[in-house]
Amino acid sequence: MTLLDRTVATLGDLISFPTVSKDTNLDVIGYLARRMEEMGARIEVVHDDSGTKANLVATFGPEGDGGLMLCGHTDVVPVADQPWTQDPFEMWEADGLLYGRGTCDMKGFIACCVEAAPMLAEQVTDRPLHFVFTHDEETGCLGAQALVELLKKRKLRPALAIIGEPTEMRVIEGHKGCYEYHTEFTGLEGHGSAPDRGVNAVEYASRYVGRLLNVADRLKARTPEGSRFDPPWTTINVGVLSGGHAHNVIPARAEVAWEMRPVVLEDADFVKADMDAYVNEVLLPAMKAVSPDAGITTRTIAEVPGLEPMETNAARDLCCTLTGANGTHIVPFGTEAGLFQSLGIDAVVCGPGSIQQAHMADEFISRDQLGQCLDMLTRLGSRL
Repeated sequence: MTLLDRTVATLGDLISFPTVSKDTNLDVIGYLARRMEEMGARIEVVHDDSGTKANLVATFGPEGDGGLMLCGHTDVVPVADQPWTQDPFEMWEADGLLYGRGTCDMKGFIACCVEAAPMLAEQVTDRPLHFVFTHDEETGCLGAQALVELLKKRKLRPALAIIGEPTEMRVIEGHKGCYEYHTEFTGLEGHGSAPDRGVNAVEYASRYVGRLLNVADRLKARTPEGSRFDPPWTTINVGVLSGGHAHNVIPARAEVAWEMRPVVLEDADFVKADMDAYVNEVLLPAMKAVSPDAGITTRTIAEVPGLEPMETNAARDLCCTLTGANGTHIVPFGTEAGLFQSLGIDAVVCGPGSIQQAHMADEFISRDQLGQCLDMLTRLGSRL
């Protein structure tokens, strides 16, 4: 059996674990831990507070700083209400394409890592070699955030990180961040005929959204010179505005779910400072003048920094050498790479499969893409 055939078989195993983000990933983590431990890796399984999710860190080579980290997330998006041709958690093949939930996003890369691990461990002996498989990337990179905090606590920092999200093996050196929030408004219910006697939560939520849109316009003037993103500035999107239940009742509850995609971290600070000032200096005083119990609360869902293109990036340069790429790219979708970069790790995104297939019904990856990834990993060992 060839290396590619073994990788396809391992991918089939991985697809059989229905690791939708709302559910546990412990079964697939257990499978990967057993496989990597049999190869001689030092295994650490780190659970989240619920005990139902975990990261896996499998390490070859010496202890300590430096070395290389290959990273992939184990969770997948839901399949509910999607028109799948066959069972999404039982991989099938047709015309060189491998179908199933997670084939390209991103269990294909994980399968390549598992099958390439013995070869890499044999070749890379002078520095740590980490295989990191995380939980809950699709719901805010929660596993990667926990991993970064663990590395900070232990004062450990790999030198390089390759995150194998589906890029069709293109070398990605930059993407925007993704900051997600849920803002809740508590007012005072009353009869619609006397609006001054109540605190209309929907009205204040609407004013809050208006301010967000105003800030969004101002962000265009902050576009960094030479920004390669599309659009080149930081964006804000309001995804949910809800509240109230009748036209003649002053609503006491409303909510706004919104996000921003920062080009640079300073833009995120700018947005948060502006919105905090508007809430504390304008909205809240007006609300509390009528009802002292009125309030506005913003809950952070996730704050995942972007991957900023850097003049010096050894991980990017390494992947260009391994893949033969003549240039690098930036992408609109987010990954865990920015979190690792925030720790001072040179990070790059490069992996098999197309993002156009991710999250879709009948998601697939080609054998050819898996082969290209295995070629990169084969060259990686000899290069290091």
